[in-house]
Parts: sequence; C-alpha cells; structure tokens
Amino acid sequence: QVQLVESGGGLVQAGGSLRLSCAASGRTFSTYAVGWFRQAPGKEREFVGYITWRFGVADYADSVKGRFTLSRDNAKNTVYLQMISLKVEDTAVYYCAATALRIGVRRDEYEFWGQGTQVTVSS
Repeated sequence: QVQLVESGGGLVQAGGSLRLSCAASGRTFSTYAVGWFRQAPGKEREFVGYITWRFGVADYADSVKGRFTLSRDNAKNTVYLQMISLKVEDTAVYYCAATALRIGVRRDEYEFWGQGTQVTVSS
C-alpha cells in the first residue's frame, strides 16, 4: 500500500502561481510513477501530468503544458506540481495518484490516490 497526501492548494488570482505537494508513505519503493489529475465541479476527473519516480521523466496534458511542471524529491518521498500562469479554468480539486506498473493517463491505471486539494483561481 502507498499512502498519498496532497497539500498546497488555495485561492489565487488568475496569472498567479501555486505549488502542490504530494507526500508518499508506505511501500514507496514499489512506485513507478506519480500522476496528477483534477476534477472541476460537474466534470470528469482529467489527467494533468505524470512523473516517473526513478528517473523523473514527466509528461503533461496539452492544457497545462508549458505552465505546469512536475518534480520529485526522492529523499522526501514527495512530488511537486508547480503551476504558473494559472487560469480560471484550472479551478478544480487536484489529486495525486501512484502506480506500481507503468505510466498512464487514465484514472484506472493508478492504484493509489490521495484525498485531493482544492485549487481555486479567481478572475
């Protein structure tokens, strides 16, 4: 089992920045990649990006590419999602998830999930 806890969400004005954290505990050595997803009210949970645990290879959804950056601190078992140039449409609950198997962009490819952190971008 891997436990994930997100933090860093909050209220920010459009154009601003936030950094989300995803702290992992438990069987973190089995983690292959950590993904981030987000869910806006009334919408499906959507892929934001992933980063591989060992080599730090990252990829992003087109909607956030160039504005969001993933990084990880293996010593702290923490993944960071740096978000800049935030837009109102980035408002959502952001979830991190872990997979032991392979990288993926679908929810069902991730076995472990955090509880989410709210990001609200005001105009």
